[in-house]
Amino acid sequence: MKTKIILTFLTALLFLNTSKSMAQSEKESNTPDKLVVVWTSDDPYVAERVALMYTHAAKTQGWFTDVTLIIWGPSAKLTAENLKIQEKLKAMQKDGVVIEACIACATAYNVVDDLKKLGFDVKGMGKPLTDYLKSGAKVITF
Repeated sequence: MKTKIILTFLTALLFLNTSKSMAQSEKESNTPDKLVVVWTSDDPYVAERVALMYTHAAKTQGWFTDVTLIIWGPSAKLTAENLKIQEKLKAMQKDGVVIEACIACATAYNVVDDLKKLGFDVKGMGKPLTDYLKSGAKVITF
């Protein structure tokens, strides 16, 4: 009798664990093919040789279907002041990278109008970033 109870318990445990693994696999396979890059650095070399280079390649090489770049913090000031970076960002936009910028950061650096003139979506980014994180998008920061 004890053996039957133990076997039943182990079978139930195995079934529950398998169901949990299957549900997790399903969730992972439904994760959107989305990359969100949060670019915070004001270092032009980090921008040119890391953050923007990878973000642009991720879109143009098809590594991700949806690619979004968020200009956050000191990168807002760098963007407003650096023509080479502005040109790179425009090329990225043309190739399908969505560019958003944090309005609180842009306001702090007095560059809201500059970023808007470049055609970037300047808005509150706390909630959108939270939504990206909760959606399962891949989020990286430079």
